[in-house]
Amino acid sequence: MSEARSGGSAPTVLRMILGRRLQDMRQNAGASLEDAARALRVKPLTIRRLEKAEVALKPLYVEKLLETYGADRQEIDEFVALAERANEPGWWHAYRDVVPGWFTAYVSLETSAKTLRTYEPHYVTGLLQTRDYARGVLRGGFPNGSEEELERRVELRLRRQSLLEGADAPTLWVVMEETVLHRAVGGSAVMREQIDRLLEVSELAHVSLDIVPFSAGAHVGACAPFTYFRFEEPELPDVVYSELLSASVYLDERVDVAAHLEAHSRMSLLTSSEDSTALLNRMRKEYS
Repeated sequence: MSEARSGGSAPTVLRMILGRRLQDMRQNAGASLEDAARALRVKPLTIRRLEKAEVALKPLYVEKLLETYGADRQEIDEFVALAERANEPGWWHAYRDVVPGWFTAYVSLETSAKTLRTYEPHYVTGLLQTRDYARGVLRGGFPNGSEEELERRVELRLRRQSLLEGADAPTLWVVMEETVLHRAVGGSAVMREQIDRLLEVSELAHVSLDIVPFSAGAHVGACAPFTYFRFEEPELPDVVYSELLSASVYLDERVDVAAHLEAHSRMSLLTSSEDSTALLNRMRKEYS
């Protein structure tokens, strides 16, 4: 299990990729963490943190490590240039005043993933929320925040949704509990608009929406919400994110990822797209 991030600057996906490459180059060179640490005159823990993308990739460190690993000048220059890019904050950095540090890593993963599979037992998943629904959810989640902070959080949530637009949009597969539709966030008018949004996006070729009905009873996934990410870059492993009240956890061990994927698949079999659409239409009438 990867470490839960409780604060600080979250890594961009490019920094994660470069960290993995540094690890591969060290291992291919037959160098240990201690060997790399001696080259930089630092502790082995520093090398580990560089490879895990837990700290910024200092160009001088990167250059010295690649020289130690036997890389040629062109490879070193290209890697250093990428490291400088990787240290640049993502667009979501502008919202760091209203977003927990441990969540910015999520936005980075979400922005770069080609496949997302999410399970949501409480609310409509953030990528499919309308403005008014998002406002209601975020107001409940941050009851002590100011109106200005609330609007900035809503703005961030809506901006994240732009990744579903365009020809290179990722595949999104959402499994939600029927409970989500009965939790009247913002009142009847807001819920009608939100359900209309769900009906609209369910028609998109790259979006799948399954709603597990109450009649399904107990099932394997009845737990905390989670999101699975898969990337095109071979250096990046599949990652599962799960959120707690005041922190989050990122899982990349194969056994953990496989367990969440199996749970997601099993839950999707508890309903069908036709049944989910019928449930949405029925619930919309109830909010009329």
